[in-house]
Amino acid sequence: MKKLLSLCSVLIVFLGQAQDSKSIDSTAVYLMDKMSNVIGSLESVSFNISTATDALTEKGEITTYYGSSEINMTGPNKLTSITKSDNGNFSYWYDGEYVSYYSYDENNYVTLDAPETILTMIDSMHTVFDFKFPAADFFYPSFTDDIIEEFDKISYEGKRNIENESCFYITASNKEKSIQLWISNTSTMLPKRIVIVYKNQNNIQFESTFTNWVLNPNIPESIYDFTAPPNASLISILANSKL
Repeated sequence: MKKLLSLCSVLIVFLGQAQDSKSIDSTAVYLMDKMSNVIGSLESVSFNISTATDALTEKGEITTYYGSSEINMTGPNKLTSITKSDNGNFSYWYDGEYVSYYSYDENNYVTLDAPETILTMIDSMHTVFDFKFPAADFFYPSFTDDIIEEFDKISYEGKRNIENESCFYITASNKEKSIQLWISNTSTMLPKRIVIVYKNQNNIQFESTFTNWVLNPNIPESIYDFTAPPNASLISILANSKL
């Protein structure tokens, strides 16, 4: 988003520098930068995400939880996220001044003072309450730099099809985890799917698939306002908290 995110700068490729332990593919860096530049130029956006999240049971077995989210964002300081999942059904509203969380399952909510931008709000919510927002990583201007810093090997693996859509396929890995990233082979070059594998946690996976991207839609301001439903309970433990 233009007012929220600065354009990712053209990165200096790390090949040839004193980083013998790293293997960074310049094509992969170029593709991730192009994707970030498109996202960073948006005034507003809406999209859907489908997720599959592995977890270890007490017996050490892997179980998978599925979910879907509908996201609307207007830069620099408006966001809604509606999630339906095996782990619960809930929503967030952020209007630049306050962020509200509502649980449909428990019919309870909390509204908190919030920082001035979407990304600072997300950072604060994650730090203070461990709340997670779907697909947040892709909206950070430092996305490509963060991948380069975190992973020892980054490779462009060619084109692959996801749901009959041609995508650029990128992999990255280090000792602890690996990622697979599919970027749509279109003029907009938006993320299509990401898979994260945690090697040190029995190879459990997290997968997100993105659909129904709408770029720069005219989103009514009113959808970012939260009004507590009738008979909803205020979550008292958070009622007086600030971010």
